[in-house]
Amino acid sequence: MTELREHIVTAFDRELEGIQAQIMKMGGLVEAAIMQAATSLETRDEELAEKVRAADAAIDALEESLNDEAARVIALRAPTATDLRVVLSVMRMTANLERIGDLAKNMAKRTTVLVQLQAIGGTSTALRRMAREVELMLKDALDAYIQRDEALALDVIERDRDVDQMYNTVFREFLTFMLEDPRNITACMHLHFIAKNIERMGDHVTSIAEQVVFLTSGQKPDEDRLKLDKTSTTLGPNDTADGA
Repeated sequence: MTELREHIVTAFDRELEGIQAQIMKMGGLVEAAIMQAATSLETRDEELAEKVRAADAAIDALEESLNDEAARVIALRAPTATDLRVVLSVMRMTANLERIGDLAKNMAKRTTVLVQLQAIGGTSTALRRMAREVELMLKDALDAYIQRDEALALDVIERDRDVDQMYNTVFREFLTFMLEDPRNITACMHLHFIAKNIERMGDHVTSIAEQVVFLTSGQKPDEDRLKLDKTSTTLGPNDTADGA
């Protein structure tokens, strides 16, 4: 009986390791999508933007595979306590990663429109810097998950305020460009939606970091996160991600 129990535990551990390897693979694809989408915008590279759009299918497929595997593990192993938290965290993290991938794809969609319009100052470079910060946050959130590093996860949550501040800055810049020349309005509206997509990516990365805190401590972070995005009330419910 003891040998059977040890065999079951060992098999379960292997399954969890396989799931964690898959979620890291998915995270790597999402990190690449963020930076490739931002680079395609800055360099006005339609071919790279199309690559981002096409690659989203692989991210979606991994989400489906991970959810199926997590559901199978729950059904067959009936995990409890810490093991159950691991499986539930994986399911929540994959959902957030999939949404980040969708937001990167939406950035790429707008890039194909923006390349036909006049470039607006240094806004694309500012958006690339903003995307880079989100990508670094995601990398650290995934590292925190693998290392079970609650302190690093809390640091990621705190850094989302920087992304909000960057978003507020570029939003004001877009307003200035539109007021100076009405011909800038169309391009600035597309750029604004891209900025909002990046800001939403930061929120999803924060949710991943919160799952790490939940996994390591059994509790979500105590205090509600203060959002520094001052423009949310100006947008409709569907404007942040799927307005392309």
